[in-house]
Amino acid sequence: MDVEKFSYDNKIVRMFIIATTIWGFVGMLVGIIIAIQLYLPELNLGIQYTTFGRLRPLHTNSVIFAFVGNAIFAGIYYSLQRLTKARLYSDILARIHFWGWQLIIVLAAITLVLGITTSKEYAELEWPIDILITLIWVVFGINMMGTIIKRREKHMYVALWFYIATFITVAVLHIVNSIELPVSFIKSYPVYAGVQDALVQWWYGHNAVAFFLTTPYLGLMYYYLPKAANRPVYSYRLSILHFWALIFLYIWAGPHHLLYTALPDWAQSLGTVFSIMLIAPSWGGMLNGLLTLRGAWDRVRDNPVLKFMVVAVTAYGMATFEGPMLSLKNFNAFTHYTDWIIAHVHIGALGWNGFLTFGMLYWMVPKLYRTKLHSIKLANAHFWLGTLGIVMYAVSMYWSGITQGLMWKEFTELGILQYPNFLETVLQIVPMYIIRSIGGTVYFIGVCIMIYNLYMTAKLGDFLAEEKAEAAPLLKEKEKLRFGLMHRWLEKRPIKFAVLAAVAILIGGVVEFIPTFLIKSNIPTISSVKPYTPLELQGRDIYIREGCNNCHSQLIRPFRSETERYGEYSKAGEFVYDHPFLWGSKRTGPDLHRIGGKYSNLWHYLHMEDPVSMSPGSLMPPYPWLLSQNLDLSTTSSKINAMRALGVPYEEDYEKFANDDLRKQADKISEDLMNNGAIVEPDKEIIALIAYLQRLGTDIKVNADKTK
Repeated sequence: MDVEKFSYDNKIVRMFIIATTIWGFVGMLVGIIIAIQLYLPELNLGIQYTTFGRLRPLHTNSVIFAFVGNAIFAGIYYSLQRLTKARLYSDILARIHFWGWQLIIVLAAITLVLGITTSKEYAELEWPIDILITLIWVVFGINMMGTIIKRREKHMYVALWFYIATFITVAVLHIVNSIELPVSFIKSYPVYAGVQDALVQWWYGHNAVAFFLTTPYLGLMYYYLPKAANRPVYSYRLSILHFWALIFLYIWAGPHHLLYTALPDWAQSLGTVFSIMLIAPSWGGMLNGLLTLRGAWDRVRDNPVLKFMVVAVTAYGMATFEGPMLSLKNFNAFTHYTDWIIAHVHIGALGWNGFLTFGMLYWMVPKLYRTKLHSIKLANAHFWLGTLGIVMYAVSMYWSGITQGLMWKEFTELGILQYPNFLETVLQIVPMYIIRSIGGTVYFIGVCIMIYNLYMTAKLGDFLAEEKAEAAPLLKEKEKLRFGLMHRWLEKRPIKFAVLAAVAILIGGVVEFIPTFLIKSNIPTISSVKPYTPLELQGRDIYIREGCNNCHSQLIRPFRSETERYGEYSKAGEFVYDHPFLWGSKRTGPDLHRIGGKYSNLWHYLHMEDPVSMSPGSLMPPYPWLLSQNLDLSTTSSKINAMRALGVPYEEDYEKFANDDLRKQADKISEDLMNNGAIVEPDKEIIALIAYLQRLGTDIKVNADKTK
């Protein structure tokens, strides 16, 4: 049999590695800044583009899609060529993928700080960028699948299974969650509303973690860990069970983010059941990774690459045990909306994604540059700094979360809230926020050391742009499907494999979506709930622009502690006109769902001008630009039209005189403020925001019949 000679493209791998280090530096630096802003809000320097509300989505997007995303592509493009014994399907597509992805990141950074956001967690980017993401993801998929199809290896190795599942599922998640109606080039509304929007968003949000932060990294683990340890994967059969059980079960678990909300109980229970079942495949994968090191544990002590990977896989095990525990209703009732969730997320982000990336880079870069790592001592220093940073970060946030959960639910002997003022609970955990920021800084210092170490390694070495290789061509052969060897048969057929993986991940979404969208009784309506007035709609969009939903929830759960503090618990029918929903996932500030009418217009005005004047000790930054910036009335008509197209019952041609109603309502608020000593013109943005806040929770009257 003739041997074919070819070469691997290492240039594209190097490009993604460089992008990984740059965006990792940027994303983590922004993370430190916003961590400090939580106890030192003055750090935004009074600039509207640098508040916590605007920088928080920049941090999450830059870490997830820029740092982790580029690391995924670097790891896949390196391993893919060697696992298939083939050069990438297209060098041109690889370059389009790289530069297109970097363009997406830059556009995300610009738009998010400008307040151009959908507000949907991990999916904040507006519709033009969503379309660009889709196109670039298809380019990546064509290049990957094309490479697999032209492979010279008969069987697809386990890492390729996870790469295929990642491509298929992320495409489905992104497209379904990004169905939105454009209002302008920088503004859109999701087609889903309220409860339905919440279900779709957390189906996406949970599975973005599953299929962007987990499955591709499991593929990388299955390739780089055995390579670094020079050992075969512990169990082929366990890897099969791990893969299929994981991708089938994961897609069902999204509703566990919405326990005790207005989501139907059956959907909440379904999310909990499948979350608990996820422990089995998740820990199966963890054990398969750790047991791969059997016979090589003595080398872990002296090998920083293996150290990073062992801690990464351990962190994966911790996070995937804690996730199902957090889906238990009794545990979730205590931890949801607290900093416990922040600790949980960062065990996965800093430990699993961060450390596996570092181990992969320390292994890959010396090979690309045909040299040894510049300094083992610096790599070890990075490991211990990173580990210390994770411990400081996680312990402080767990402690903070426990403190919050206990204080929020504490009652006196007389049966009244021990801490009725939410600010008391915030000030109590400031020391934990300080420790968290120190821990993050320690972790960041380790990253800086790594960047220096990798730079010096590259400087000392000689980059191998075209790595020559040879292998026999893959001969096609006819083969019957036999049950006992079914998976071996499937491993030779990437298209059939991809189709079966798509079926596995679609089942859960279909089962959850159909009843929620087609059975009206699941989302009961309330006759007194009316659409937002034009001024309130504009105010809601300002609320979204400023990222208020990053600190405030708008969902009161049916607990006595919450109804005593905030008012009547939230009903599904109250959100039928909310495009998008704004239930939130973290309470850095109090819930706002029943804030309408609780305070005067003047209170809201002064609170946005100087929060401390209304809430002594407040850690919320001031928003003085809202008092001076004019409200853009040119968008009112298009927003009303879009909302009507989405089913909001505005009367025909209302957009033609919507601004008249807007001005009348604005004049009333302005006049009220003027009568109380605050001179503000009715065309300022603060007027619209006040109108929106005063509307919240006022559609229903709490009396004997609490649904009316």
